[in-house]
Amino acid sequence: MFDSFQYSGSYDDLLKLMTQRAQQNEVDHQILEILQQFFDKELGKEHMVLSRPERTRLFQQVTKAILADVLGKIDRTK
Repeated sequence: MFDSFQYSGSYDDLLKLMTQRAQQNEVDHQILEILQQFFDKELGKEHMVLSRPERTRLFQQVTKAILADVLGKIDRTK
């Protein structure tokens, strides 16, 4: 069972702490790796031949669209 305790710092301190922990655990790299694996798998299903710059640009655009959707969902969360 988890021990619970009241956090005594400010909201900004907690935000900074949680952000630092996410960075230390390389959450951003993990998210990008998941997106890259998904992209590679789905692109492979399409049997499309793309140049490296085209592939990179498509990955960037798909990733931005997915992350924008995620941010929109976060903003609508109450």
